[in-house]
Amino acid sequence: MTHDTVHRSGTQDAQPEGDPSARRLTTREAAERLGVKPETVYAYVSRGQLTSRRTPGGRGSTFDAAEVDALARRTGRRENPPPATDGLVFRTGVTLIEPDRYYFRGVDATDLARRYGYEEVAEWIWTGELRPGIRFTAAAESLAAARLTAASLPRHSSSTDRLRAAVAAAAASDPLRFDLSPEAVLNSARSLIPTLVGALPTAGEPDGGAGGDGSLAAQLWPKLSGRPADAASLTVLDTALALLADHDLAASTLAARVAASTHAHPYAVVSAGLGVLEGPLHGAASGPAHRMLSEVVERGGAAPVVADHLRAGRRIPGLGHRLYAGEDPRAAALFSLLDEMPQAGPALAAARDVVATTTRHTPLHANVDLALAVFSVACGLPVQTGETVFAVSRTAGWIAHAMEEYAERPLRMRPSGQYVGPRPPQPLPAGAPLPAAAPSGHGPAK
Repeated sequence: MTHDTVHRSGTQDAQPEGDPSARRLTTREAAERLGVKPETVYAYVSRGQLTSRRTPGGRGSTFDAAEVDALARRTGRRENPPPATDGLVFRTGVTLIEPDRYYFRGVDATDLARRYGYEEVAEWIWTGELRPGIRFTAAAESLAAARLTAASLPRHSSSTDRLRAAVAAAAASDPLRFDLSPEAVLNSARSLIPTLVGALPTAGEPDGGAGGDGSLAAQLWPKLSGRPADAASLTVLDTALALLADHDLAASTLAARVAASTHAHPYAVVSAGLGVLEGPLHGAASGPAHRMLSEVVERGGAAPVVADHLRAGRRIPGLGHRLYAGEDPRAAALFSLLDEMPQAGPALAAARDVVATTTRHTPLHANVDLALAVFSVACGLPVQTGETVFAVSRTAGWIAHAMEEYAERPLRMRPSGQYVGPRPPQPLPAGAPLPAAAPSGHGPAK
């Protein structure tokens, strides 16, 4: 079923009230009742959770209203589903998001992240093939350039500042970066991701101090902490990297696809994603959650901290997600691992206190930013830890979407602006006269 069919079916009229076949819903109506995208309705059909019937003429499908309502009761309908749109559709086989879970190429993403490491999950996202034990290796020349460039930044530079600089340096070091064939893009990605990690300043022992298994998580740990990592902490870090590898068309991924639509090389695509990711409402959202949890632990309870946030007109960080009816499944997966870490007890208790306190008035659930904050507070990691993990991890998703976009019609994303300025023709503005040139003593200017 193509996306064009999905959206065409949404324009069909529902069956009239007197139809003996009973009330039928269009794809769009079914999606609205379920609180999902039209594409997800057909995912339900493919899994046998809904049955569809072709409309007369064979354009689009209809669905039994009672069956849709029953499925909505089982799955839990989102209170504020996104409005249906006839705008540009991004066909993707990477990630499917449902009200209570999400999938990487049809496989439950949390199950993948619990069982496989980040590199294995990235390969699955890119190719649909599982390569157990795969490790990514940075190209020596690119890594050297990235380290030198990132180290030249001011000391107060953030990790994302250094990652952006590292991407630019790595791109300049790769003369093959303009080769957009799938294998060339994948080779660049397998080198770029460990290059990003390697360009960050080291805070602790190489290889994480926990056996040095060579995984990306083991390489990243000493960039975050000066203390050796225990096995449980590395497991949480590796799982977080895998969970965050993609999340459909988040803002940074949309930026990455726009860049890819111009046939920009994969380094430029990652640069576009990093530029958007740094926003406080996206990849940097775990920083405020970290500060909040630290304060809750210090003050012994969430109530005064939540009150201070509300008094100042600030939202409570780490709560709510527009795509999930309940708790963010990424947060749930990380919380289950953090529950097994004794040192995470105070931070976990603080997070649950925040949720319980705010739930008295607003039914918001924990999102992945709160789970990342629990991890960073519990392990004594920097405030920027969540942002760093997010940026490194999501590079895999940006590459996956870039590969899809390279196969689409180039430059297809060209919306038209709705001009609201003064109507032309307007008179030429009268500017200040240009200052007279000072005499140079070298004759008239030519």
